[in-house]
Amino acid sequence: MFKGIIGLLAGAAALAQPALAQSPDPVVIRAAVLRVDDPGLPPISRLDLPPEDLGFAGARLAIEDNDTTGQFMGQDFEAVEVTASPDTAEAEMATLLDEGFEFIVIMADDATTLALADQVGDQAMVFNAMARGDNLRGADCRFNTIHVAPSRAMLADSLAQFLMWKNWPRWFLIHGSHPEDQAMAEAYRTSAAKFGARIVEERLYEDTGGARRTDSGHVQVQAQIPVFTQRAEDHDIVITADEADVFAAYLPYLTWDPRPVAGSAGLVPRSWHPAMEAWGGTQFQSRFERLAERPVREEDYQAWLSLRILGEAATRAQSGDPAMLKEFILGDDFDVAGFKGQALTVRDWDHQVRQPILLTTGVLTTSVSPQEQYLHQTSQLDTLGIDRPETQCQF
Repeated sequence: MFKGIIGLLAGAAALAQPALAQSPDPVVIRAAVLRVDDPGLPPISRLDLPPEDLGFAGARLAIEDNDTTGQFMGQDFEAVEVTASPDTAEAEMATLLDEGFEFIVIMADDATTLALADQVGDQAMVFNAMARGDNLRGADCRFNTIHVAPSRAMLADSLAQFLMWKNWPRWFLIHGSHPEDQAMAEAYRTSAAKFGARIVEERLYEDTGGARRTDSGHVQVQAQIPVFTQRAEDHDIVITADEADVFAAYLPYLTWDPRPVAGSAGLVPRSWHPAMEAWGGTQFQSRFERLAERPVREEDYQAWLSLRILGEAATRAQSGDPAMLKEFILGDDFDVAGFKGQALTVRDWDHQVRQPILLTTGVLTTSVSPQEQYLHQTSQLDTLGIDRPETQCQF
C-alpha cells in the first residue's frame, strides 16, 4: 500500500512538470526615465542640493509597486535610467527610440521637454515629470505628452484660493529677471484676476550674477532686503516668483513691513512634501526612505506617479500592448491613486494630470487646495489651472 501511494505521488509530479514548463513568460513592460541636468548655479541653500538619484529613486519605487501587482498579472515592469545634458539630450532620446521604448519619462526644463516631445512624435508616449510651463499645456501642447508635473497656473491657483480663504487679497508681487520667473509672475497675475485678489505693487529683483552663497552673504542680505522692500503699497502678503532660486529664500523675516511671504519661499505650493502623512502618505514616505535613504522630493514623486500611471493602466487593461495602454490612459475610465485623498485623472483637453496641490512650509503641510468653497461643474480639481473653456491647446 505504501509503495502504491509513492507511485501515485511520483506520477502526479511527473505530470506537473510539463505544466510548469509550459507556464508563459511574464509580459515585459518597459519604460525609460530621461533626466536632463542643467549645470547652472547651485541653489541658495546647500540643503537643496539635488541628490544623484533625483527622480530615479521615485521611478525605482514605482517599478517595485508595479511589480507587486504585476507578478499576479503575468507582467514584469522595467525602467532604464538615463542622464543627459541639454547638449546630449537629443542623442540620448534618439537611442531610446531606436531601442523601441514606447513610454518615456522626461525630467527637463520647459524648452527641452517641448523639443524632446517633438522629437518623439508618435513613436512613444511622453510623461512630463518636471516642466511647469503653461504653454506646454496651451499653445505648445503635444498629443503625445502626459503632464504629471503640475503647471504654473495650478500652483498659482492653489495658493490664491488659500489666500482668499484667509482674506488676504492684497498682494505685493516680487519676481525675478529670468524667463521662468516672469512666467510664474504671469501665472500669479492671472490667478489674482481669477479669484478676486489685487496685486497692489510689483517689483523686479534683478539677478546680477556672481556667487549667491558666501560667508558674508547673510550680512549683505540682512542690509539689502529690508531696503529693497521699503515703502511698498499697503499689502497683506508678499508673493515671490523666483524659480531661478536667486532671492526668495532670503525674504522671510527680512521684509521692511512685517508680512508673511509665499510663492517661491515661505508658504510654497508643491506637488508633494516629505512631511505629508494624510491619505496613506506616511506609508509612501516610509517605503521611499527605506529605498533611497533620504526624504522624497517633488521630482521623485512626479517620476513615481508617471510610472504608476503606466502600471495602473497595465493592471486595469490586463495588457502589455503599448497601443492599448496609451489608449486606456487617455480614456474616460482611467484613474490612479496618488496619496492625495482622491483619484487622479487626465484632462482630455490638454493631458494635464488633475491633482490636489499641497501648500507647505519647511516642515509641514499647511493646507491642500482646491479649497472647499471653490466648486466646479465637472471636477473641483479643475478649479486649479487652465479649464476647458480657457484652453489654447489644440491637438
